[in-house]
Amino acid sequence: MGASIRSVTAAGRGWWWPAGLFALPLAASLALALQGAADAAAWVRLFDDPALPPALALSVWVGALATAASLALTLALVTHLHGSAAWARIERWLGALLAVPHAAFAVGLALLLMPSGLLLRLAAPLAGWDSPPDLATVHDPLGLALILGLVLKEVPFLLWNVAAQLHPVAQAAQLRQQLQAGQAMGYPAASLWWRVLWPQLLPRLALPLLAVWAYGASVVDMALVLGPTRPPTLAQLAWQWLLDADAATNAQGAAAALLIALVVAAGALLAVAAARALRPWLRARQLRGDRPAHAPLAGVMRPLAGAGAAMYLGVLLLLAFVSVASVWSFPSLMPQTWSLDAWALVYDSLPTLANTAVIGLAASFTGLALAVAWMETTPAPWDRRAAPLVFATMLVPGVLLVSGLYQLMLMLRLDGRLPGLWIAHSLFCAPYALVALAPAYRGFDARYELTARALGRSRAAFLWRIKWPMLLAPLAAAAAVGFAVSVAQYLSTQFVGAGRHATVTTEALTLASGGQRTLLAAYALLQALLPALAFGAAWWLARRQARRLGTEAA
Repeated sequence: MGASIRSVTAAGRGWWWPAGLFALPLAASLALALQGAADAAAWVRLFDDPALPPALALSVWVGALATAASLALTLALVTHLHGSAAWARIERWLGALLAVPHAAFAVGLALLLMPSGLLLRLAAPLAGWDSPPDLATVHDPLGLALILGLVLKEVPFLLWNVAAQLHPVAQAAQLRQQLQAGQAMGYPAASLWWRVLWPQLLPRLALPLLAVWAYGASVVDMALVLGPTRPPTLAQLAWQWLLDADAATNAQGAAAALLIALVVAAGALLAVAAARALRPWLRARQLRGDRPAHAPLAGVMRPLAGAGAAMYLGVLLLLAFVSVASVWSFPSLMPQTWSLDAWALVYDSLPTLANTAVIGLAASFTGLALAVAWMETTPAPWDRRAAPLVFATMLVPGVLLVSGLYQLMLMLRLDGRLPGLWIAHSLFCAPYALVALAPAYRGFDARYELTARALGRSRAAFLWRIKWPMLLAPLAAAAAVGFAVSVAQYLSTQFVGAGRHATVTTEALTLASGGQRTLLAAYALLQALLPALAFGAAWWLARRQARRLGTEAA
């Protein structure tokens, strides 16, 4: 029976064309980006630029601290909450947290933290402030606001990856057995996580952690809203240079983008070397027979998780609040006048909303199609070995990849056109859709296909009538993830689109540098609502399909 099942699941596989659809545009884009950065004079200008050392140091600082803090919080939350009702609630809300675009969250966090923001308004009576204090709560020189924003966005991403590793039935059963055996020997659950379970799980989180480090060191959209300006991060500088009309400045921007990629690679290698150096110490700690009486952080984790969730809710509510606040003098907690003028302007820019929706839907369904094709046609060994390829758009700094994508679209005469944006967004959406879909697809029982074949069903009939209807919920969720990724695209939209196709994200980030706070909040809230609608539609489809399957089973 096992051999028969394996033969059935292998049927129709062996075609590697989905991998090619991922690899060829990415490889071409990276080659063109490297070609653009190959100008020796550009590197001389880059290293002679006095802005480089502080910008580079700031990028490394922000990326490293955000990654370390995100990892530490993820480990602590899973260690102390897994298996509890709080963990079940976290898992239910992870999709909603991930759906909030980085830029929209950054705007809301800035409105919360800025000197005239809600937090300092609450503190004003105690501090005696009657005007916004001269405090660098946003755009601070150490990038602490940016680091906070990154941590709040990356912890849900890491928790999502941990949950995906623990969801398979075999993995969940093994986890329970190890915890039960260890607790029977007198070890508390938290100690077992650190001694037994994390050493098994952390290597599987290497690529997601690298993605977090790469994003933190090269982020542009969140840095424009929360990051320092004197100096800016190196990614911000590279982005400014790439947008410059001067060819020499463009080449310097390309060199800076490649330097960021080299820094990311060097950081990853240092992390690997440190992990190997610490392995004997960790192994010795694993084998120690001491049994800690309690976990000192256990009582802190539940309130901390609640505070994080409240921060997300508070940010979204604040965006809604500010978007209708006309006159709001400091330190009043309530606006003096209300207005819908910002939303009237948003309504007048319906082409922007239509652009966002059309590009997002096209890219999300293309990404979903590529993800399904990958899962259906790629041999299992190649599927495992190609994980770095899947994560490529997450691992390569955005400024470097987008500069190459623009050159590719320019060669194809698709620059500044919707088909070019569709291709660019699809390349970013497909890996996320694949990561979201893979656990459910790999966990699908192959015996269904064996039975269908025995009853004379063709492979196409099996897919359309049995497999895909049964996987409708994860398929819809993967499409929603792709749509959220597309809506959040800023660099690719601005660069590949040549500034000709506005989206709610580009409008929000353009407004972030101005003084139209109500309009900024309206666009940021709209940016957050669009993915929420997609995830809501996915949830409705999942519930509808579950009821239908339940009725049929009855």
